[in-house]
Amino acid sequence: MRFGAHLPLIDFEGRGYKPGHLGAYAEAARDLGFAAVAANDHLVFQRPWLDGIVALASVVDRTGGMLLATTVSLPVVRGPAALAKAAAAIDILSGGRLALGVGPGSSARDYEAAGLPFDERWKRLDEAVRVLRAYLKDGEESFRGAWYSTDANLEPRPSRAGGTPVWIGSWGSEAGLRRVARLGDGWLASAYNTTPEEMQAARQRLAAMLASRGRDPASFPCSLATMWTYVTSNRAESERRRDALARMLNRPPEVLARQVAVGPPDECAALLRRYAEAGTDYVFVWPLAHDLGQLEAFAREVAPLV
Repeated sequence: MRFGAHLPLIDFEGRGYKPGHLGAYAEAARDLGFAAVAANDHLVFQRPWLDGIVALASVVDRTGGMLLATTVSLPVVRGPAALAKAAAAIDILSGGRLALGVGPGSSARDYEAAGLPFDERWKRLDEAVRVLRAYLKDGEESFRGAWYSTDANLEPRPSRAGGTPVWIGSWGSEAGLRRVARLGDGWLASAYNTTPEEMQAARQRLAAMLASRGRDPASFPCSLATMWTYVTSNRAESERRRDALARMLNRPPEVLARQVAVGPPDECAALLRRYAEAGTDYVFVWPLAHDLGQLEAFAREVAPLV
């Protein structure tokens, strides 16, 4: 199992954003041995949220050979042609290192801001992914649907051989996993919406779905995004961080305690070992505060125990 680092896009504590900080964060992740850097997507959130596509593009030259991933981006909200255009640019500028993770998003406010009906998100997503694949991958057929089509000539195309892989986000429902097997090149689960046991069971179901389509489950990446992280042996501090996260996500703190890497290094590592045993290929960690120090704490104190 390899580790990726979410870019610190959320202003958790109202301190704003400093020029150069994202680049320093990406360099720190690179130098500490993280395998990937990721950016997530929201237009509207409980806290200020920096644009994910712009943020990811801004650190391309600071990431060495790391994988760049969106975990996830919102093709329905952004528009699939516009997202494909941005993804191709990032792929070219990075020398073919992008994995485009996409999903419908879980926030009705994002759809309201974009002037789109939230209850159409699933049907629109199916079409949007077909459009993305046609624009970003070699050998895909053109597409025309009820909402989207591939009429435009979106050059230049990605530089990666075969095109940009499209990973699809799902919390593990049957319908979601069928979509992943049908349209995806990888699966992205969400740490605060699953457990290692649930992910292992979902991966087994996904493997059967892939095999029924003649696809090799062993070569299909399954990753875990939004692993909220704060490494500390101070119990009061870990509870404070977890409670603040619970309020932001509207989740019970006692449930989050079993799902996220907040607490002493050995407890964080024990959770991640269970995900490794479940067959998780990447885990993307997201520090809740003091992000540079937390990246180092994770790399020095947690990762060696996994």
